[in-house]
Amino acid sequence: MVDFTDLNLGPLWLSLQLAGVTVLVLLIIGTPIAWWLAHTRSFFKTAVEAIVALPIVLPPTVLGFYLLVALGPQGLVGAVWHQFTGSALSFTFSGLVIASTLYSMPFVVQPLQGAFEAVGKRPLEVAWSLGASPFDAFLTVASPMAVRGYLTAIVLGFAHTLGEFGVVLMVGGNIPGKTKVISIAIYDHVETLEYTQAHVLSAGLLVFSFIVLLIVYTLNRRLPLQVS
Repeated sequence: MVDFTDLNLGPLWLSLQLAGVTVLVLLIIGTPIAWWLAHTRSFFKTAVEAIVALPIVLPPTVLGFYLLVALGPQGLVGAVWHQFTGSALSFTFSGLVIASTLYSMPFVVQPLQGAFEAVGKRPLEVAWSLGASPFDAFLTVASPMAVRGYLTAIVLGFAHTLGEFGVVLMVGGNIPGKTKVISIAIYDHVETLEYTQAHVLSAGLLVFSFIVLLIVYTLNRRLPLQVS
């Protein structure tokens, strides 16, 4: 029988915080990117789509290595951060948020892009003809019609961030209470032959991932698909 009193849930709460903050950041920066990709005819669209999708095929350790260099005290981003704050960016929660945002970006941007493309321009043109500003049309017309895309983006972004390992290990290390997320905790338990604790955390993560995917598929079937 598993003794849950010996189970440290700190990495789980840290992972939930990281996933929540990452999804919020991705919605803020990913929505305009997805909107632009859905409507632009720019020559650079293909290149931007490739950059957004790069984390899907790029080994996590490769992305993590370059992020570690960039976020370090001598790195391009880390040096500026250190100059203004006096603290390091690597091996911190803030560094994990930056790394997770880049690594989970395609799982948020791509569903949103597909949803905006399904909405099309006709509903927006009708709203514009009735006097709505472009921003008002986006908030009151496009966003409600793209609710399925938002739901999918939130769930996939959250679940993907929760299961990260290589990138967060490279950028954040393994600092209890600061950067030790659940995937690293599972790895630590396996390394020390604590298979019972590893099984409990892994099974919990498996069940959670299944439940959130089940919810999103169920809601997607019930929500109406609105296209132009």
